[in-house]
Amino acid sequence: MALRSFEGTMPKLGARVYIDDSAVIVGDVEIGDDSSIWPFVAARGDVNAIRIGARTNIQDGSVLHVTHDGPYTKGGIPLLIGDDVTVGHKALLHACTIGNRCLVGMGAVLMDGVVVEDEVLIAGGTLVTPGKRLLSGYLYRGSPAQQARPLTEDEQDMLRYSAQHYVRLKDRYLSGG
Repeated sequence: MALRSFEGTMPKLGARVYIDDSAVIVGDVEIGDDSSIWPFVAARGDVNAIRIGARTNIQDGSVLHVTHDGPYTKGGIPLLIGDDVTVGHKALLHACTIGNRCLVGMGAVLMDGVVVEDEVLIAGGTLVTPGKRLLSGYLYRGSPAQQARPLTEDEQDMLRYSAQHYVRLKDRYLSGG
């Protein structure tokens, strides 16, 4: 795995974290217990912080970044990802906040200042524009993202199942595959 320091700050990993050898994790990045970072993920905490909760999985080819402190963004914007989150392949998460038990679909783009409350399902390919708030308990889809409908009980169960599945899968990788 490629853990890289930036200006003296190294990424910090919780217990039992899996990071694929092809992933690159730079600077002020903290990853919670039992989380997994899959092939070709780039997480660059160079000009602000990235925090990834416990039992969260960031899937292949996803890009995680932040916004710097500047004249248009006082203090900058970190990237905050909660517990039990599944981030699908090739998602782009930029300076946003994602609550607990969410699923970000493949190829989704979440831009600066987006806030995703707990238990939200974001469909693949969805574009969530800057500053938008996604309310708990709903499916969002489209470009730009629109609230489609409330989540079913099965979908809410699937959010928890997805995170648990990736904990089991990363354990298989950690034990030698």
